[in-house]
Amino acid sequence: MANAALEHVEAIVVGSGFGAATAAYRLAEAGRSVVVLERGRAYPPGSFARNPYEMSRAFWEPEDELFGLFDIRSFRKLEAIVSSGLGGGSLIYANVLLRKDERWFVHDSPLPGGGYENWPIGRADLDRHYDEVEAMLTPAPNPYDDLPKSKALRDAATTLGLEPFSPPLAVSFATRPGGEPVQKQIIEPPSYGNIHGVPRLTCRLCGECDIGCNEGSKNTLDHTYISAAAHHGADIRTLADVYGITPLAGGGYEVRYRQYGEEPDETGIRPRTEVRMTCDELFLGAGTFGTSALLLRNRIGLPGLGRALGTRFSGNGDLLTFCLDAKSTTDEGATRLIDPAYGPVITTAIRQPDGLDQEGAGRGFYVQEAGFPEFANWLIETAQITASVRRAAGVVRQFVAYRMRDKNESNISAEVAGLVGQGRLTSSSLPLLGMGRDTPDGRIILTDGQLDVQWTTATSAAYFESMRTTMRDISEALGGRFRDNPLWWTKRVVTVHPLGGVPMGRHIHEGVVDSWNEAFGAPGLYVVDGAAVPGPVGPNPSLTIAAMSNRAVEHALEKPRPRKRSAKARAADVAAISPDVVDPVPGRSMEFTEQMKGFFAFDEEDPHRGWRLGRQITQRFMFQLTVTAPDVERFVAGDDHTATATGFVDCDVLGGELPVQRGWANLFVETGIDGTLEMRYRLWFSDLSGTPLTMYGFKTVRDDPGLDIWRDTSTLYITLLKGHIPPGDRGAQEGEVEVLGAGILRILPRDFARQMTTFRGSGTGPLASIARFGRFFMKSVADTYLPAAKPPPPPAEPSPSTSIEPGKAVR
Repeated sequence: MANAALEHVEAIVVGSGFGAATAAYRLAEAGRSVVVLERGRAYPPGSFARNPYEMSRAFWEPEDELFGLFDIRSFRKLEAIVSSGLGGGSLIYANVLLRKDERWFVHDSPLPGGGYENWPIGRADLDRHYDEVEAMLTPAPNPYDDLPKSKALRDAATTLGLEPFSPPLAVSFATRPGGEPVQKQIIEPPSYGNIHGVPRLTCRLCGECDIGCNEGSKNTLDHTYISAAAHHGADIRTLADVYGITPLAGGGYEVRYRQYGEEPDETGIRPRTEVRMTCDELFLGAGTFGTSALLLRNRIGLPGLGRALGTRFSGNGDLLTFCLDAKSTTDEGATRLIDPAYGPVITTAIRQPDGLDQEGAGRGFYVQEAGFPEFANWLIETAQITASVRRAAGVVRQFVAYRMRDKNESNISAEVAGLVGQGRLTSSSLPLLGMGRDTPDGRIILTDGQLDVQWTTATSAAYFESMRTTMRDISEALGGRFRDNPLWWTKRVVTVHPLGGVPMGRHIHEGVVDSWNEAFGAPGLYVVDGAAVPGPVGPNPSLTIAAMSNRAVEHALEKPRPRKRSAKARAADVAAISPDVVDPVPGRSMEFTEQMKGFFAFDEEDPHRGWRLGRQITQRFMFQLTVTAPDVERFVAGDDHTATATGFVDCDVLGGELPVQRGWANLFVETGIDGTLEMRYRLWFSDLSGTPLTMYGFKTVRDDPGLDIWRDTSTLYITLLKGHIPPGDRGAQEGEVEVLGAGILRILPRDFARQMTTFRGSGTGPLASIARFGRFFMKSVADTYLPAAKPPPPPAEPSPSTSIEPGKAVR
């Protein structure tokens, strides 16, 4: 089975958001064989959650059997909301398609912590691609000029001397592009059909854009690009969660993904199948978080990726505030009714210029009104606990008074109306959404196996303060109270537009992908989503991401077509990357469990330097092993005292917890240097991409001046090698094996105490086996450390830091 040829296609597209869907369509239209792998499920019209039970299941967390639409992320200074479903972020975005301002494609713009924000491309490179994306998504401004919330923001802007405008929205207000707006009418299907096979209806102005449009009014990617890609032969696979990427010898990539079942089994668990397939070209469009995590967890198999991986993170300057209880009057003298739930989520925008546009201005931004669904009005009104309780108490007092006076009052409609309240808060309040050019100096890393974002509002403080001032002015112009969202009190923001992590650059020292979105050092691997954006877009970034993808795929299609590889060659690839798993020797008679923890760094060959650097950047490495001596007598009598080791290693930058496929532990081995023994560990495992790795480590057991027995027996100097390197491999000793990094692990006292409780024996005399091993261990320690008439160790013997040199340390 290991040598069976895998399914092979010319292109695999990971994700189905703005970049991925655009890529899938362009590739399929060109006649390429394409598979789209989307982790979420499909959402035809009518399938989005609305009631409390459905909402409770509408979140994405497979470990907890949640396979819903909303993926909520929380980091130290940032919250983020992204989508998981066929159509990606288009399912929950607010439909706005704006082009990036021409002057905002900055070059060599200094960043506070060093380096520069640089866009290798400009507006002229994208304009034609903007045109093509707009032709597919057919955006148009809101045609209903009388929407109260639209009028409110326009009036406030005019009062402040600002210029409001109606941004293009990817919404079908008419049954066909360019037609007259009409609500809840069947939309004429396009020539490529619709992947869901369900009729779509024109917009009914319900404000539910951000939680999934059950009418199908939004021109989301599943209705447009994905449907068109399927029409041209693309294979669309949902609930396919990609986790592994491995480059193949001679070109192309193997992709590993976890296929979830459509429905849970009788135990409530969805079936999971591990799938592997290969492709000539790979297009990553899993979103900023998804794509960054994939590459971070598979970087061992992609050694050519630049050091910029994980950098240039930005939230696109997102900030949410509120104008509450606006009391201004209309031109007719009536109290203004804003009604934020009536109409598409966003209909009107204000652009504040950048210092690149006019001298003296700061970083530019946009402010847009942000509506919410009608049913949220009830939640907001009832959430006013004080007012609700006060109204309820008043109604109760009225009823009691009626009864005490024995007064008959059968019509209580007025009292119930009072209980409901006037709805002033929701009818006269308006959320304000800002976005723009914040500072792209954040970093995406892996911590404890999980994605983490190191980002702060501090370096964008002037930008955020300027935006808040404009929002406060808008609130005051409407006679309302300006309120920050509660997270701002702790200098946290919520972003729905995370960008960066795999930034575009002019060269490998500046970016991870080039100006055509192809990865430096990984030919045929393209990043076509927001992760490739090297800085904030400014306005809503969806259109720019799609245009960048359209440009990248067009360029890829113009290149010479990748040479098709034979089935025999692909089978050889499979054999080459299949892990060589060997079972431990059966018949164990003694075992114990050991856990060691420390720090590790790439591109270091000296364990001390690797440990220091790894500690500075919090790059942890640990293992937990069960060390087994199958036959204690043979183990003691042998020269190399070999035991087997099973368990796992855990390292964030390698992808988290990884099983040991085969392991050796050699305890108290003679080194040829008088008075010096070593404990040696060799572990074979693979990262998430399937790249084989070897951890080699040793402890030096030697009686140096001072009390050093604990340090010697609890300190392991490790080197990470590429490939599964067997014991005694001469190529490793001669420096022919690639050293990936180094570090130091230690046994903590509490872990050692726990280790002493894990000794187990088997067979007819388990205690005798443990005792035999204990005598061997104590004798080895005593012979080394107890005072005896033995010559001192040679002074020229290398220290652990120098014995890790290539060709000398790998034993």
